[in-house]
Amino acid sequence: MLVKTTVGKELETMERIAIIGLGLIGGSLGLDLTRQGHPVVGIARRVETAKAALAMGAATEAGTDLALVAGAEVVFICTPIDAVVATAEAIAPYLSAGAIVTDVASVKGELVPAIEALWPDFVGGHPMAGKAEAGLAVAEMGLFQGRPYVLTPTAATNPAALERVRAIATRLGVNLCQCSPAQHDRAVAWISHLPVMVSSSLILACQGENDPAILAIAQTLASSGFQDTSRVGGGVPDLGTLMARHNRAALLEALTGYQHQLEQIKALVETENWELLHSQLTQSQEARPAYLS
Repeated sequence: MLVKTTVGKELETMERIAIIGLGLIGGSLGLDLTRQGHPVVGIARRVETAKAALAMGAATEAGTDLALVAGAEVVFICTPIDAVVATAEAIAPYLSAGAIVTDVASVKGELVPAIEALWPDFVGGHPMAGKAEAGLAVAEMGLFQGRPYVLTPTAATNPAALERVRAIATRLGVNLCQCSPAQHDRAVAWISHLPVMVSSSLILACQGENDPAILAIAQTLASSGFQDTSRVGGGVPDLGTLMARHNRAALLEALTGYQHQLEQIKALVETENWELLHSQLTQSQEARPAYLS
């Protein structure tokens, strides 16, 4: 199935880009890239999603057949983490020689070498922007503006392919970062995957209040502080599960570190060591600005 719009002459000199997976990230990429003048082929599992992407301007062509990547100069794989490698394998027979493949998955360590073995011009990528909601309906133009975009080249990465992906990401207005796949996974375990588990645990701990009246009051009183700290715990369960499954070792290390820190705080409260607790809170207050972009 293929649907398309008329592609004007202004698109002829722009790279032809294929986006596989038209959810929040893929749809938002499509909105930005079509606005820049790229011919964008959107590929989804469902015909309805392909039509919706076309209607909202997230693609200039759209369909459900992976063979539509033929002729694309750059291919973004925006599927769930557990489908990225299989998708790369499935599209390899249709790719043009020299086509560049990149992805947006939040885990890199196990994906990058697997895809490099399938396609020589692969560049691992991870745009760090999102919402609690998922799906094409919440895709947003400018979603990546001012947000980190990590590229994870290896010794096997083609420098020319890396520069092409860097150029596309730069035009999205992102803050580019580059590191190894292993470094990426350890870092995101701390600042992305751990917060999901902590935030979820916070919500479930509150839900453990056994007095319904107290729970109801707590829910009524919850305001910006609780909303901020619980936001990612209220996100898409499938995504959190995939993060844990595919970045298990780094997440376990982060959870152990967090558990140790929480036990320290608990001990200070139990022993009424308010001076040292104040010192701990001062340290966190002073450290926080370094994490704010």
